[in-house]
This record gives sequence, C-alpha cells and structure tokens, in this order.
Amino acid sequence: SFLHILSYVLIIGGLILISASWKILYQATRSQTIAKTGPYKYVRHPQYVGFVVIILGFLMQWPTLLTLIMAPVLIIMYIRLARKEEKDILQKYPQYQHYLKSTPF
Repeated sequence: SFLHILSYVLIIGGLILISASWKILYQATRSQTIAKTGPYKYVRHPQYVGFVVIILGFLMQWPTLLTLIMAPVLIIMYIRLARKEEKDILQKYPQYQHYLKSTPF
C-alpha cells in the first residue's frame, strides 16, 4: 500500500540523514568547531530529525497501541535532549548563539 511504501521512504530517508549528519558532526568535534555544513546548514539537530522521521515511518508501518504511545514519548525526549545539548554547547562555544538565531531547531 501507499502508506507502507511511504513508511520505508521515511525510515530509509531518516537513516541517510543520520549517517550524513554523523560524519559532519564527527569532523566538527575532532576540530573543536560547530557543525554548520551539510544538513546542519538547514537544521540544528539533523540527527534527531532523522530519528523522528524513522519513528514516524515505524508508526505508519505498525500502528499499534504501543507505537501510538511511544512515538510521542520518544519525540518529546529527543526535543528535551536537543535543548539540553544546546545549553551545554553554549557554555563551551559562546559563538553558538549566532547559529541558534540563524538556523531552525
């Protein structure tokens, strides 16, 4: 069905986004800079966006009571984690404030 195909597109797309973002974040961490290229040019937390997209893909594929309950819980947890990480990054890199203002969450 269309939803089943769409779920695979979301899952695979999320995995691609996570892997592309990981490489850039790894390089930025090694050079002690802020990741601002690739997916990080468009969104501050592309890996978490990838995880959310995967969660939505699995939700489409297996819409059970458990997945309906767990999907919003996981999404909220990723949002809270992203906000906590931003506070930590601001302490280490004050210039991150400019990135916060210029790049969507």
